[in-house]
Amino acid sequence: MRFSTALFRHAEKLLSDLLGSGFPADLVVANYFRQHRELGHADRGFVAETVFTVLRRKRSLAARCAEEVSSRRLLLAALACLQGMNRRQLAEVMTESESKWLAHAKGVKVNDLPAAVRLDLPDWLYALLNEQYASEEVERLAAGFNRPAPLDLRVNSLKTGRQEVLTRLRSDGLAAEPCPYSPLGIRLAGKPALSKYPLFLDGSIEVQDEGSQLLGFLLQPRRGEMVADFCAGAGGKTLLLGALMRSQGRLYAFDVAERRLAKLKPRLARSGLSNVHPLRIDSERDIKIRRLAGKLDRVLVDAPCSGLGTLRRNPDLKWRQTAASVADLSAKQTAILAAAATLVKPGGRLVYATCSLLEAENEAVVGAFLAQHSEFVDCRAQEILGQQEITIDCGKRLRLSPHRHGTDAFYAAVMERK
Repeated sequence: MRFSTALFRHAEKLLSDLLGSGFPADLVVANYFRQHRELGHADRGFVAETVFTVLRRKRSLAARCAEEVSSRRLLLAALACLQGMNRRQLAEVMTESESKWLAHAKGVKVNDLPAAVRLDLPDWLYALLNEQYASEEVERLAAGFNRPAPLDLRVNSLKTGRQEVLTRLRSDGLAAEPCPYSPLGIRLAGKPALSKYPLFLDGSIEVQDEGSQLLGFLLQPRRGEMVADFCAGAGGKTLLLGALMRSQGRLYAFDVAERRLAKLKPRLARSGLSNVHPLRIDSERDIKIRRLAGKLDRVLVDAPCSGLGTLRRNPDLKWRQTAASVADLSAKQTAILAAAATLVKPGGRLVYATCSLLEAENEAVVGAFLAQHSEFVDCRAQEILGQQEITIDCGKRLRLSPHRHGTDAFYAAVMERK
């Protein structure tokens, strides 16, 4: 592990910024590194991973800090108790009193702490998960979320094949394996810098979690169809859908945020796709939506959600979201799903998905929609994926989780219009 007084100070400053900020952690981290370009790739990796370790394990680390919970003590506790550094290695950054405190911190029996504290979950989220799952499953879920996510890639099938990319990556010294489920997925060991890698620059690969890739295969768009990615964001799934369509037909990328769609443009240029039409909408009731009513073959709704399925990558979300914010999101998701459904023509397919594992954002939304829209019928996700030689035991609805599938936690329901 690369460590120095200077790196510790960077980590301490960044953690202090994060804990005092209302902005998403990834934005705060990116901004900090823009201001400190002297940090190399390895240095940035150490600083970011150490800080994210604190965010993942903040509650149990705080229990080790006794009366004084500060960014400095949280950081020292993470380095000593979770990353295995001894007091001799930390001596140059610690005072004598901190050294004595750290000896006490390392002696704290984590298994004796209250379950929510030990699992590093806020009380409201721990309570909700216990309503949905057995206690052993909650333990495994929390452990899965507290581990860093691997780096998954998606091969752009318009330009190359997975085996060709694997061969190239390995020849360049990168440890790479096929993902177990997605036919286009590759999992890398470690976090190599890819922004200037030739296969990334020419659009042959994109960074995309394997779970996110499976949503595209559930929608299963075909050449020549009219398709919409209803909440496109920066367009990761849009690019996959376009490649599955072989760049033939018409693919709409809708989003309410111009800045998110702006991020799609350079990715679109690299991808080689010519059938994507990014469109900013004011809301789900925009006139652009009404003009397309009943005309589309397939619609993907990757709805705005709590993001709690991405805690491996965005651990700050569990401390920023609340039970009230989840309730507000459920109402928004219900309205978005109803609006997106109006686009689907008879015989067409609608996929509702979130990167959340909460029933309020998933089963409750889909159940209420189906109860009010008898023209839509439930389809079995497992059968649809099986038709594409993707073997996964999921039954009617797709429910992915880090401890079972090695992916972010995703939920997806497939419906078709009669």
